[in-house]
Amino acid sequence: MKRAIPVVVLSIAGLVPVWLYQPSAGSSTVQATTPAPSTSSSGTSGTNVVTTTTIDTEKGPVQLQVTFSGTKITAVKMLQQPDHPQTTAAVPVLVAETLKAQSADIDTVSGATITSDAYKKSLQAAIDDNAKTASASPSASASEASSQTVDGSALSTEKGPVQVQVTFSGTKITAVKMLQQPDHPQTTAAVPVLVAETLKAQSADIDTVSGATITSEAYKESLQAAIDARG
Repeated sequence: MKRAIPVVVLSIAGLVPVWLYQPSAGSSTVQATTPAPSTSSSGTSGTNVVTTTTIDTEKGPVQLQVTFSGTKITAVKMLQQPDHPQTTAAVPVLVAETLKAQSADIDTVSGATITSDAYKKSLQAAIDDNAKTASASPSASASEASSQTVDGSALSTEKGPVQVQVTFSGTKITAVKMLQQPDHPQTTAAVPVLVAETLKAQSADIDTVSGATITSEAYKESLQAAIDARG
């Protein structure tokens, strides 16, 4: 069972420096007393600030704002807290323990049990939210990394030039853009049909559009060249 930390003893002993915590009207900020190592501003090692939902207790509302550098907790700010001397004394203890433990698995402060429990619940919610953000980032990065745009060969036809640009996500064709096409009403009508068929078939094995045979054949040839050229 977790031990309770007596607020009075800690305050008298001077283990929690007064300058660490300066209460203001309903909010306070306590940061690590030593500079955190510099980290990248992108990916999972970037800074993420999480504001939790308010937890109402019989002593008053509790709400946190937690700053993360990657998965490391670098600061905790009380956006809302009970207006009570025991809470005022307990908050710097809770924050100091948080920065030390880097989790919500910290001791309840004696004399401020209700506030401590709400603090830990709110803190855990922030940690969970940050973890979701961190886990989502690599997936997005991987998706971007696998995205590739390839220009197909430019073909000259009796109707005019034809060239496509194909965007891939991995091996999947996600978009087709006409870089060059004949200036002709039948071509204009045929292109969206050809593109739709391409996205459906995921290959150049698609039907020729009636009335735009020459453009269709050149489109398929340029498309196949792009598929072949994909790395």
